[in-house]
Amino acid sequence: MKVLITGISGFAGSHLAEYFLAEGKHEIFGTIKWRSDRQNISHIQDRIHLFECDIKDAFVMKTIITEIKPEQIFHLAAQSYVSFSWRAPQETLITNIIGELNLFEAVRQVKIDPLIHIAGSSEEYGMVVPEELPITEANALRPLSPYGVSKVTQDLLGYQYFKSYGLKIIRTRAFNHTGPRRGTVFATSNFARQIVEIEKNKRDPVIYVGNLEAVRDFSDVRDVVRAYALTLERGDPGEVYNIASGKGIKIRDMLDMLVALSNADLKIEQDPTR
Repeated sequence: MKVLITGISGFAGSHLAEYFLAEGKHEIFGTIKWRSDRQNISHIQDRIHLFECDIKDAFVMKTIITEIKPEQIFHLAAQSYVSFSWRAPQETLITNIIGELNLFEAVRQVKIDPLIHIAGSSEEYGMVVPEELPITEANALRPLSPYGVSKVTQDLLGYQYFKSYGLKIIRTRAFNHTGPRRGTVFATSNFARQIVEIEKNKRDPVIYVGNLEAVRDFSDVRDVVRAYALTLERGDPGEVYNIASGKGIKIRDMLDMLVALSNADLKIEQDPTR
């Protein structure tokens, strides 16, 4: 089976590629941005087919879809940083919304009928009141960032193309996921990096942190990408599925787990900029 992963060199994309390669039943294709960092896929690059692509370029997207004619598409390419979306809201909205639209239109114009997975986010739920917990797929979407708004739009656009054109689109809303190759802009990876640098005497023995009382639902990225794959295998087109552990954990507890793995004498200090 031909599988296309947009954003294959990203955190989740690289793990999804590994998942399918381990199955040994698929031909893997992926899109990457021109001159993007390939470190996440350097160990598998000779086993996948790569296409340089800016998803905002409709012509290039159609050219790639025409050449590959994939049977499954996992759309992961996006501007995926919440904090960056505040500094560059226009870039976030254009990349995430127009990029997805270009993919859908390419599939329509080439007249193929693949299963399409759209990787949404728990950020779509935004403001959740205690009475609504646990969050289900029927919960109201009240995004609180430009990134969240872009993901809600992707979500609804996927539903519209399913209803209007019959594209076999399945949407997911993944909650926090962490694991190997997670960027250090995220809390757990940042904590881990600080600890390693302290152990190597590259910095003072102080871990700088933000709000440790926030509660999040964490999953291992390898479980999340397996869920992505199973969504197209067992899910129903037109539906949306949450991907989560179902358990909340304080950021403080995640930090405590990492600190317990170190022999260094560490101090914790609050940094209001985090």
